[in-house]
Amino acid sequence: MNKILKLPEIDSPICNEIFNKTKLEIESLSIKLKMDNLSLKFFKEIVIPLAVYFNSLKKDDYPYLIGFTGGQGSGKTTLSDFVQLVLRFGFDRKTTGFSIDDLYKTPEEREALAKSIHPLCRVRGVPGTHNIRLGLDVLSSLNNAKPSSITSIPSFSKTQDKHFPKEEWLKYQGKPEFIFFDAWFGGARPIPFTDWEPPINKLELEEDPDGVWSKWSNKQLALDYQDLFNKIDLLLMIKVPDMKDIFESRWLQEQTLSKNISDNGFDDKIMNKDEVWKFVMHYERLTRYVLEEIPSFADIVLKRDKNFDFSFVKKP
Repeated sequence: MNKILKLPEIDSPICNEIFNKTKLEIESLSIKLKMDNLSLKFFKEIVIPLAVYFNSLKKDDYPYLIGFTGGQGSGKTTLSDFVQLVLRFGFDRKTTGFSIDDLYKTPEEREALAKSIHPLCRVRGVPGTHNIRLGLDVLSSLNNAKPSSITSIPSFSKTQDKHFPKEEWLKYQGKPEFIFFDAWFGGARPIPFTDWEPPINKLELEEDPDGVWSKWSNKQLALDYQDLFNKIDLLLMIKVPDMKDIFESRWLQEQTLSKNISDNGFDDKIMNKDEVWKFVMHYERLTRYVLEEIPSFADIVLKRDKNFDFSFVKKP
């Protein structure tokens, strides 16, 4: 079974077998995540073939690091969750993963950046607002783990804008066979300053007209982010049509978040549509570059349309 080194046909015996073997777990996770917009086609044509293909990948000494990249709300984390589930229940493979969102700097650290660099540094998400050393340490721990070793996987609460207490972080024992890492700009390289454009949206024009913040963030991307991205063994990109679609996807993500926390007293942390639009503007410059450049060097590219239908445009 490990000899499959290309994406299998969706109606192949192995894909049918693995789908039937894992469909109850898939349904259970869909309910848990409140993902009622996912179609059977998504699982049979995207999730299962990817899991079958990933199952054939192997490194002798270290876990295989798979990176998922694409704009905010494109479906990276959802796809990662389901592919990992199929690998675990369909193939009995050991997986774990985390997101770049789990590596955010603390509000206090971002406040210090806001005072020393630019007020927009208070807003988490762009390069420069993550503790990349934490991510590198997690990878090192997992890569070098002994059977009894315990690695704490960081977890960040977006509604509380802080990490969950460390005692609540996932404790992974031993060395996994796969590590999944998702980031909205995973694999991105700094924008060449020869290609630098003047303010590209209302936020930049009004709050960063001289580009102090955006250029600072771009320089941060050239530093330890590249150390982390260079460890990725396979990069999968989910490509969405345009920035308007990124906004709509992020708005849907906010609505899904609202469903999950409605009983937890954090309703005031949920953004309205205007707030989401301004929020997305913080990431527009790098997102446009990601959509243009990453498909050329990503190993796998999925296209996701406005109806949330996925298809392969670049296969391994």
